Amino acid sequence: MTAAENVCYTLINVPMDSEPPSEISLKNDLEKGDVKSKTEALKKVIIMILNGEKLPGLLMTIIRFVLPLQDHTIKKLLLVFWEIVPKTTPDGKLLQEMILVCDAYRKDLQHPNEFIRGSTLRFLCKLKEAELLEPLMPAIRACLEHRHSYVRRNAVLAIYTIYRNFEHLIPDAPELIHDFLVNEKDASCKRNAFMMLIHADQDRALDYLSTCIDQVQTFGDILQLVIVELIYKVCHANPSERARFIRCIYNLLQSSSPAVKYEAAGTLVTLSSAPTAIKAAAQCYIDLIIKESDNNVKLIVLDRLIELKDHPAHERVLQDLVMDILRVLSTPDLEVRKKTLQLALDLVSSRNVEELVIVLKKEVIKTNNVTEHEDTDKYRQLLVRTLHSCSVRFPDMAANVIPVLMEFLSDNNEAAAADVLEFVREAIQRFDNLRLLIVEKMLEVFHAIKTVKIYRGALWILGEYCSTKEDIQSVMTEVRRSLGEIPIVESEIKKEAGDLKPEEEVTVGPTQKLVTEMGTYATQSALSSSRPAKKEEDRPPLRGFLLDGDFFVAASLATTLTKIALRYVALVQEKKKQNSFIAEAMLLMATILHLGKSSLPKKPITDDDVDRISLCLKVLSECSPLMNDIFNKECRQSLSHMLSAKLEEEKLSQKKESEKRNVTVQPDDPISFMQLTAKNEMNSKEDQFQLSLLAAMGTTQRKEAADPLASKLNKVTQLTGFSDPVYAEAYVHVNQYDIVLDVLVVNQTSDTLQNCTLELATLGDLKLVEKPSPLTLAPHDFANIKANVKVASTENGIIFGNIVYDVSGAASDRNCVVLSDIHIDIMDYIQPASCTDAEFRQMWAEFEWENKVTVNTNIIDLNEYLQHILKSTNMKCLTPEKALSGYCGFMAANLYARSIFGEDALANVSIEKPIHLGPDAPVTGHIRIRAKSQGMALSLGDKINLSQKKTSL
Repeated sequence: MTAAENVCYTLINVPMDSEPPSEISLKNDLEKGDVKSKTEALKKVIIMILNGEKLPGLLMTIIRFVLPLQDHTIKKLLLVFWEIVPKTTPDGKLLQEMILVCDAYRKDLQHPNEFIRGSTLRFLCKLKEAELLEPLMPAIRACLEHRHSYVRRNAVLAIYTIYRNFEHLIPDAPELIHDFLVNEKDASCKRNAFMMLIHADQDRALDYLSTCIDQVQTFGDILQLVIVELIYKVCHANPSERARFIRCIYNLLQSSSPAVKYEAAGTLVTLSSAPTAIKAAAQCYIDLIIKESDNNVKLIVLDRLIELKDHPAHERVLQDLVMDILRVLSTPDLEVRKKTLQLALDLVSSRNVEELVIVLKKEVIKTNNVTEHEDTDKYRQLLVRTLHSCSVRFPDMAANVIPVLMEFLSDNNEAAAADVLEFVREAIQRFDNLRLLIVEKMLEVFHAIKTVKIYRGALWILGEYCSTKEDIQSVMTEVRRSLGEIPIVESEIKKEAGDLKPEEEVTVGPTQKLVTEMGTYATQSALSSSRPAKKEEDRPPLRGFLLDGDFFVAASLATTLTKIALRYVALVQEKKKQNSFIAEAMLLMATILHLGKSSLPKKPITDDDVDRISLCLKVLSECSPLMNDIFNKECRQSLSHMLSAKLEEEKLSQKKESEKRNVTVQPDDPISFMQLTAKNEMNSKEDQFQLSLLAAMGTTQRKEAADPLASKLNKVTQLTGFSDPVYAEAYVHVNQYDIVLDVLVVNQTSDTLQNCTLELATLGDLKLVEKPSPLTLAPHDFANIKANVKVASTENGIIFGNIVYDVSGAASDRNCVVLSDIHIDIMDYIQPASCTDAEFRQMWAEFEWENKVTVNTNIIDLNEYLQHILKSTNMKCLTPEKALSGYCGFMAANLYARSIFGEDALANVSIEKPIHLGPDAPVTGHIRIRAKSQGMALSLGDKINLSQKKTSL
């Protein structure tokens, strides 16, 4: 039986707090009560039978006093009751009373009310007793001609299940349904009838489809979906039929129903790898993404496009559709935009890169005009990074991109501006021909930069790459403009003293003068209180940063001034001009040092910054050739080394990706031609419909290790001892958001165990979905019980419980066997992931939960310990391999992972090898874990603690 044909049971919610009623009170309510009390009593009877009670005495009472009632609620409840009540005697023969029930249902099948007829037909689908169904067959056939579609479609379902289970009761069912299908007008009835023909008699279904293949587009979407399924199955089993039906699939791509378009596109891709078919399917997917409003649908369909792209033969077809894919950027959702940009970047080629860059530039400009939304900044950042990647891969594009992006250096959003700055730094180093353009543009926007970090980076770029006399003088002019009047301390004191006079003149009425803690004056006048605020606004940017106490930018400025002064000396031969320029640079540094030591800034200058500025002053006063080399050559070489290492790493990861995608074929591998493949070999290919259904039910088989039995046995947990009366063991199958426990229960006694129940409880963020039903175990018998547990977040969970049972014939109380705890491993939910250094630092600052784990291991090598931690925690090392290579006695590395629930986990490993303890001393140090949730941080810490020591094999 396939997964699609498994029986679907009626689920009923049971209130657990009420006391179960006695059989006598129920009998009384069923006999003498009114309709309401009979309804309540019937509900209680159903719940008791579901809980394992037999209640044989009530069967005749219900037949006599409840079955004749015409109330619809009672009729519906009776259908549930007849579904669950035992219908046979212990020796397997049908109960005599069931003949009366059968007669009642024959009358219901001829009832004038269509609801009663339809619901009775649905109930008959669940009956498994041929003797009960046989007398009802004429009435079921008659329902096919009922005026109401609800009755007709349920009659088709009933005939289908009866034909599948007991073919002898209705041997002519396919013919009957085919005739019904030809004359039927209602879409739902046609769909059910066609579905039956697909499973019962595929040839008849194909005959019907052949007669109406030109009208398929006019059918309802539910029927179209079934037609897509049939075409897929037929072509999957018999490839020679493809030519006959592929045109129909093409037509269904134009369907008005999004579901039909999606399924038709998926089927078309599996049936044909022709470029026209792939293009039509991809175009259909893109239209779906643009037209569907639900973001989840957009993401699912985008994943299908990404799957298409991963196929080497289809990639070139998709490259022609890059501009269509970029239409998806009109969606406001950041996750959709992120995936779209990544897909476009993977597909970009020299043929379409120019168009891609034009679209992205427009998008960047749009983000500047849009009213600030929380995701606008992140989107701008994504666009900048995409343009950065395009320019690195296609250097010709850099000249078009840079002028647009450099406008964003003056942006308030530091993250996007930092990305632009990183891009500019890489471009100016790599592309010599763009240096003049970048320096010119940088000087234009320099005065508008608002954030200190960006200002610092811009200063460095200008100091490093200004090579002409004019540019150097322009940089000095910009620095003087940004610093304001010098010396700073005297001018600031004068300004404060000068600001008092106009205040006194303007203020009307008596005002009380106050002296602030910093020694400046303020008044309580509304007019004068606005003046200092205006003064703050008018302050030049660099002066503002210094007065706020940010002197790191001053150290950066000192280095920049030193570089340009040394370069100016090399370019200009006149001694007077040389001395004048160096003196100006030294004056700026000296005035900044003076400001740092005064009480004017909010924070005093740090000793490190004082040392740096003093060093630069000393270098400029001596002007030695060695210092000139260090400042003007070696700095640039360091950047060059860093960029080339980064590029090498990117190339290596791209190479690994392409190796994964390339299908390697051995020289002696057989070539399979679809047309020459035998039918039975074709069936060995996976059926996509069956796979997707299994995936939805959570029963997909993962690719296990080389030996699947061994990998399964690793997950078996013993729950009781071998000497216990009931032995139990569980196979824990983790399937993303839920865990399936497959518990084997073995009766080791010579008694029959009745009402053997597995009782489970959970600790942590786990939730038991349903209570496993009780079993009866014969002597030395065994059974499997399945229990589903839902998982809500990444943290260690524990499942515990016991098995309770009654011994047949014994008068004692219920027996109980306590089970061992099952620990759910956090590693099943954690996957290695990547992020940039900036994102890592930002998350590290934001996450409030930290868990510090002390290293306690027997591993003596630093690199080996790091690899051991990576393997046992499923995390990815973000620190490049080159930074970790070599040996210096200590190591620091950043690790990152993300859970399937979207939670981030960060870790910093700081370890060293204590040399004074000898070569065999184990590694020491700390691992700091940070996460947004406490559970994640603690669980990862526990995992590291448990697996720190290397077990000897």
